[in-house]
Amino acid sequence: MYCFANFFRMEKNLALFDFDGTITSKDSLIEFIKFYHGTGKFLLGFLVLLPVLVLLKLHLIHNQKAKEIVMAYFFRSIPIQEFQAKCNLFASNVLPKIIRPGALEAIKNHRSNGDRVIIVTASFENWLKTWAKNLDAELLASQLELADGRITGKILGKNCYGQEKVNRLSGYIDLKQFTRIYAYGDSKGDREMLAIAHVPYYRKFN
Repeated sequence: MYCFANFFRMEKNLALFDFDGTITSKDSLIEFIKFYHGTGKFLLGFLVLLPVLVLLKLHLIHNQKAKEIVMAYFFRSIPIQEFQAKCNLFASNVLPKIIRPGALEAIKNHRSNGDRVIIVTASFENWLKTWAKNLDAELLASQLELADGRITGKILGKNCYGQEKVNRLSGYIDLKQFTRIYAYGDSKGDREMLAIAHVPYYRKFN
């Protein structure tokens, strides 16, 4: 009877990880654009988009709007099958090179301890789904809007950034069921997620 009672008092922990800058040493969207189009077209595109990036830096345009402009410039009208095929190659060939060893070890340690691991990121799910699944981690990420099987450049719903990270989590699981919540982030877009954690880590792997 004692062991049975102890079973229900066992800790149930949750580990939340931002992706870009926390798990990775580089921004995965930027690296994906270079992988998809080549460095030359990437540099030309960001020269064209420089005014948008300046407005974003000055907080004169919303993060989601700026991201949609970038996505539309580089990927609008591309068939999702073609895009996803490139995402799969990127996940296999490029992602492993930009993953921080310390972050990867932390994810594996949490899973070994029986903790539930969720990656919560503004990055797009297309190049993260398989990577996360291979680590036995769940994924909440930004999603692409499609029209007739082609990318529009817009985000489906909201960019998974800032308060939206907490909103997505709250709609996905009951946070109150966990004894301890760990959270790992590296930027202002992670502040709200870090705030709900019992054990927040800011730039732990940098």
